[in-house]
Amino acid sequence: MEVTDNDAITIRFLIEHQLAAFQKDDAQGAFTFASPAIQAQFGTSDNFIQMVKISYPAVYRPRSVFFEKITTIQGNITQPVLLLASDGVPFRALYFMEKQPDNTWRINGCFLVSVESKEV
Repeated sequence: MEVTDNDAITIRFLIEHQLAAFQKDDAQGAFTFASPAIQAQFGTSDNFIQMVKISYPAVYRPRSVFFEKITTIQGNITQPVLLLASDGVPFRALYFMEKQPDNTWRINGCFLVSVESKEV
């Protein structure tokens, strides 16, 4: 699947706005950017934000965010984002994106990979 410049802008917008929603503890806002499958998996926005708080603290409260070039991983359109966790540990968040039947994009999962580096 080819990703247009507009797709790339839209995907970055979605991720930035979900990160902003986490910063404000806006569970409902953050949940709206998740794909139907993710929403079905967690059921409620409160379940979703609790999971992010516990399992993805670098996503929940990043100290800094840097978007890398969109790529494809195992057939998934993927937006890599470098995050600096609040404790200074760097992570690469791989956001798996899913195009919906109405041509909108949603976040269909996020996988954190440690970045080999010294603490900042």
